[in-house]
Amino acid sequence: MALQNIIRWLLPREDHFFDILEKQSKAVRDGSIALARFGEGDGTLISVRDAVQEWEHLGDKLFHEMEDALALTFVTPLDREDLHRLSSELDGVLDLANASIRACDMLGVETPTMPMKRLIATIGQCAELIQQAVPLLRKHDYTRIVALGREIRKLEKQGDTVYRQAISALFRNPDVDAKTLIREQSVLDDLENAIDACEGVAKILGNLAVKHG
Repeated sequence: MALQNIIRWLLPREDHFFDILEKQSKAVRDGSIALARFGEGDGTLISVRDAVQEWEHLGDKLFHEMEDALALTFVTPLDREDLHRLSSELDGVLDLANASIRACDMLGVETPTMPMKRLIATIGQCAELIQQAVPLLRKHDYTRIVALGREIRKLEKQGDTVYRQAISALFRNPDVDAKTLIREQSVLDDLENAIDACEGVAKILGNLAVKHG
């Protein structure tokens, strides 16, 4: 038995790291489903805010679990920095999704605008692809990971177009007052940032595919 295999056998199972990442990807997907209720007009703003925040809290817990596991384990299935970066980016998607619904609550956006609905839907699509992609790390299916990453990046570009058009329309509309502009721009910014974080996850997965494929 090779020395590396002996070390892996003696130390905690490396599957634990994949377990954490997969739980995080599921939390991202479930958090996006909770957020989608606001976009679809299903439930009150407060109920959606509380539901998304619960998933965000779980995301934080899982990220801390990853940090603890990295601190206690000598041999990891992927580079320690890559595991930490991916876990952090997954947590970031939930943080930003939570920030967007909290902004709606704080600024009094009781009903999402059409661009907000479209961005919320895009977050959900990206989250679904992320949940499909992350478990493939365990299976070393890097070809499929790259393909899913491209789909996420395509969605990010579509979301960016929706965001830019919505911001442009806000500033160009003479009937939009300053309060409305600030209110809607703040929410749009958070939603667009959440989509960017999804693309960040895709980039990290793509880099892992190149490194290990």
